[in-house]
Amino acid sequence: MTNRRYARNAFSMASVSIMALTAFAPNALAQEAEAPSQSAVTDSEEVKTLNRVTVTARRREESLKDVPGSVTAIGADDIAQFGATEIGDLQSSVPNIVLHEGDAQNTVAYIRGVGQLDSLAFADPGVGIYLDDVYLGRAQGSFLDVFDVERIEVLRGPQGTLYGRNTIGGAIKFVSRAPSETPEFSASATLGNFNQKDVSLGVSGPISGDKILGKAAVAYLSRDGYSDNTITGEDDGDRDTLAWRGSILANITDNFRIQFSADGSTDTPDASRTPARETAVFGAFPPSEDPFTVEADFNGLSDLSVRGVSARATWDVSDTLTLISTTAYREMEYDANLDLDATGSPLFGVFVFQDQNQFSQELQANYEDGPLSVVGGLYYFDEADVTESGIFGPDIAFVSNSINDQTTTALAVYGDLSYDISDRLSVSVGVRLTEEEKDFKRVQEFFDAATPLVPQIGQGARVTDVDTSETFSNTSPRISVSYDFNDDVTGYASIGRGFKSGGFDGRSNSGFEAQPFDAETLTAYEAGIKGYFADGAIFASAAVFLNEYEDLQVSSFTEQNGAFAAIFTNAAEAQIAGFEIEGSWQATENLRFDLSGGYLDAEYDEFIGENGADVSDTLTPANAPDWTGRLAANYRRSVGQDTELVVNAAASYRGEVFPTVSSSEILRQGGYTLYDASIGLEFANGKYALLLAGRNLSDKEYRTQGFDLSDSLGYQLGYYGAPRTVSLTASVRY
Repeated sequence: MTNRRYARNAFSMASVSIMALTAFAPNALAQEAEAPSQSAVTDSEEVKTLNRVTVTARRREESLKDVPGSVTAIGADDIAQFGATEIGDLQSSVPNIVLHEGDAQNTVAYIRGVGQLDSLAFADPGVGIYLDDVYLGRAQGSFLDVFDVERIEVLRGPQGTLYGRNTIGGAIKFVSRAPSETPEFSASATLGNFNQKDVSLGVSGPISGDKILGKAAVAYLSRDGYSDNTITGEDDGDRDTLAWRGSILANITDNFRIQFSADGSTDTPDASRTPARETAVFGAFPPSEDPFTVEADFNGLSDLSVRGVSARATWDVSDTLTLISTTAYREMEYDANLDLDATGSPLFGVFVFQDQNQFSQELQANYEDGPLSVVGGLYYFDEADVTESGIFGPDIAFVSNSINDQTTTALAVYGDLSYDISDRLSVSVGVRLTEEEKDFKRVQEFFDAATPLVPQIGQGARVTDVDTSETFSNTSPRISVSYDFNDDVTGYASIGRGFKSGGFDGRSNSGFEAQPFDAETLTAYEAGIKGYFADGAIFASAAVFLNEYEDLQVSSFTEQNGAFAAIFTNAAEAQIAGFEIEGSWQATENLRFDLSGGYLDAEYDEFIGENGADVSDTLTPANAPDWTGRLAANYRRSVGQDTELVVNAAASYRGEVFPTVSSSEILRQGGYTLYDASIGLEFANGKYALLLAGRNLSDKEYRTQGFDLSDSLGYQLGYYGAPRTVSLTASVRY
């Protein structure tokens, strides 16, 4: 039986499971009871039934169960219970997602096997990351610190009809806290192993009555690196981050308001991350015995700075029509030295100096009247990125430098219409029309091995000189149908298209002709059911999906004309089938269980390798683990006057996954389970708290990313997730 038949069978079996759940739903809710109408899952008050979750996945507030698609919403308190400090700590909470920091302080985000590994600016991400509805254009600077957060929403599947660029795989929305109408104050301090020292402060409240509200939050996050560098005697991959966020909300009139926001962060660690040697390097350096004992002589720089401002104006024209304007400007600077030979010799170091800025403007109209809801708008995005990068390998007589100068201009018009055909049946139709222009210049030169680090362009042998542009256009439609079996359970089915524009290979050294790659597209089919059961004590959802991926953009490392070469091209067509389940059960007044699980059957239909050969039978799509799952429990009880004990425990499983396009067996990560837990005390109705948290308690070694340089330099490298970490946090909030 072929893999394709397995995929179809998996899709069929999951469909049967959803049909069974559909049949069960009306009986489970035969005795309905009113559940609390709350807008977040993380209120600090004790709950007897699950809180009803409100999200903005369709750019308007609505119940999570009413969204005809797969959405996970994680509230601030649930994030904090396990000592999470960055967005990647949420990976285990969402089925069929890969989310971690890459080698170059970049976000590696895959949803249902769809994403992008390459971190340079010419390769756009496949999962869009949003900070308060502002799209973050680069992989660097989007691995957000988790502070001042209200909730994080993960939208799975193409989101083109309602969101901006590059949401072919899905979108991750970071929703920060809004300025409050009453004075609020919060502070926390954390100490942990690896010399972790974190401090955060937040204030919010009225500045001028109810007309002007404001908030400000700041966090300092630091720790030593998880690895020891035997060459320098120092740790490797440490953290030294200062981040801040603030906003002012001006209620100009009863129906017109403007919110001004600003944020920034700087991360200036002593060293970048160095991988472990998974194979011998040049025959002289054996594989690493311990992935957290590394050798590096080219890791002394890893500075990342991000700044952004935005203005969001909202005009409630009437009870049925709202107009929104969101204007944003952001800057990012990234400077790094990366040791990609993982030895103490200057064999293969990579330097990067990147400056990026982006401007976006979105005009949106929301109309809702009776059975009709419409969201539509215009979106403009302009980005400029200049990246100087090269290879410093004097011991192998290879030194290079290049400058990529890329400008992207994108314009889109979108609309999504939902209509209630009856009290139970609704249909939604959406479309996005996109046009993107990319202007690309690249100059690359090779230098003598004796040339010092970062040689100047104009003093070497020019091997690449490109100045070109291209325009990419696309129409991405989506249609969904949803049916309310009763007031608490909804089923849906949808078909949608996703799009990510093409561009030009930013690593090419092929001379004076551009090496273009085409846009990639995805057609997604999904069906699911979600709702509240057992008088609101259970929320459950299940979905099956099938993704048909065309012109998949991939990068590979090889050798051309006797020299190292990195190639970025459209090599593949793929099919990804799978299913997901999520659920929460408030078993008693004190005890809640959370469950999630996902399965992926990912395969290439075609993969054109060297010399035009189809090698699809020998490869598996990257970052598509076959199984993911998590079981968590939250227990809270009173242990004295105004004192509560809170205990959390979770086990998460991640199945076999290939972290590289090459499907290297050496870099393949087998299935593994991680265990997290926390125990805390809350005093005076949650005003004061102590939390002892541990992550990866079994100290599991697991690979998150790899470099397969076997076809060029003859070796392979691996990056590993965090070892066991333990922290103690004291917090106060009023």
